[in-house]
This record gives sequence, C-alpha cells and structure tokens, in this order.
Amino acid sequence: MSCHRNADEKIKEAIAKGEFDNLPGKGKPLDLRAYFATPEHLRMSYSILKSAGIIPEEMELLKQIEGLKKSLGSCTSQIEKRAIQNQLSEKITNFNLRMERYRKEHS
Repeated sequence: MSCHRNADEKIKEAIAKGEFDNLPGKGKPLDLRAYFATPEHLRMSYSILKSAGIIPEEMELLKQIEGLKKSLGSCTSQIEKRAIQNQLSEKITNFNLRMERYRKEHS
C-alpha cells in the first residue's frame, strides 16, 4: 500500500512542477492505426521497443506506407505518381508477407 501511495505522491508532485506540461503530442489525438495493424501477439513487445527508440522493420514499413500514401495524394506528375504507386505496392506486399509469416509461425 505504501508503494502505491508513494507513486501517487510522486505523480502529484510531477504534475505540480509542470513536468507533464510539454510532452510530445500534447493536445493531439493518438494515432493508433499502426498499433492495431500489428498482430495482437506482437503489440506489447513492439510498444516496448518503440518506447526504447527501437522501431521494428514492420513498424518502419507501416510508417513508410503512410508517408507514400500522403505523397501520392499531393503528387501532380503521372510519372512520379506511378513510381510512388510502385513503391507503395512493394511496401504493402512486403508488410503483408511478413505478417502472414508471423501468423503461420504463431498459429
């Protein structure tokens, strides 16, 4: 019980000192698409790795896919659009193959 009370006190102290005032993303909604796109059995370990500043390849692929989708939306050249679509298709295929391999290994 004293550990719980001690943790609560430390949190209250940190709030009073303003230590939570400038956290990254403050006031913005959480983007959980990548979290839910990750197979359930990998979510916790990937979250821990992300907190440590280590991004697994699958998560990096999801970031790249999102970036390519955004680039595709603002693209004006047909040649550039086709190149981005090819990259996007390649990344999505790569991601899906990795996820299928994980499903087979853990079923």
